[in-house]
Amino acid sequence: MNHEAPMWEDAFGIPWLDFNLSNLLMMFVASLIVFILGVAATRNMQRNPKGFQNFMEWLIDFIKGIIGSNMDWRTGRLFLPLGLTLFGYIFVSNMLGVVTNGVVGHDLWWKSPTADPGITMTLAVMVIVLTHYYGIKLRGGKEYRKTFVQPLPFLLPFKIIEEFSNTLTLGLRLYGNIYAGEILLSLLVGLATTSILGTLGAAIPMVAWMGFSTFIGFIQAFIFVMLTMVYMSHKVSEDH
Repeated sequence: MNHEAPMWEDAFGIPWLDFNLSNLLMMFVASLIVFILGVAATRNMQRNPKGFQNFMEWLIDFIKGIIGSNMDWRTGRLFLPLGLTLFGYIFVSNMLGVVTNGVVGHDLWWKSPTADPGITMTLAVMVIVLTHYYGIKLRGGKEYRKTFVQPLPFLLPFKIIEEFSNTLTLGLRLYGNIYAGEILLSLLVGLATTSILGTLGAAIPMVAWMGFSTFIGFIQAFIFVMLTMVYMSHKVSEDH
């Protein structure tokens, strides 16, 4: 519970530049796993999919359903790679801390990247920036600017506040759920290491919570992608 993050302070001799080495490691691991899964899914593709290819095609249909429920598919198909990447990366990241936590000395090296607010808020900012980018790209700068003053000009401050609130809720919801799950797992692990009775008492709750955390990890990845497409549809669709 009292573990610290391994830090590289004053990186490259710059006083204000610090790196959380655990975050860098776990982001790399999550990205590598998603990349390997993507490569594996596209090798030896068959007309009648089986096994892993069948699962990946189900996942593509699942993301298509999320996009299709928010916007016309002619526009929404542009965001299929974004939805697949976000879902895969976030779900894998959520699962890394469920499998185990890695501690070296007093430093926590192995955890879920999404249990860090800096990473989840970065993902949220990236999504919000992309919604503005595609809003301007698909609707044109002039038409896009009008969306901030329609139907009434005095709504502009509220719409600006909405952009900040969307960013905060998108990032902090993911962080809060994953971090809370890791805290409880850490408590159960601590109980299991106290004694034989502690191990017996923590075993069943730990297995149950790991199963529940897997479900939560899936739901949070789904919610993040769903909200991403909701925000995107508001920017690129004429009827919003």
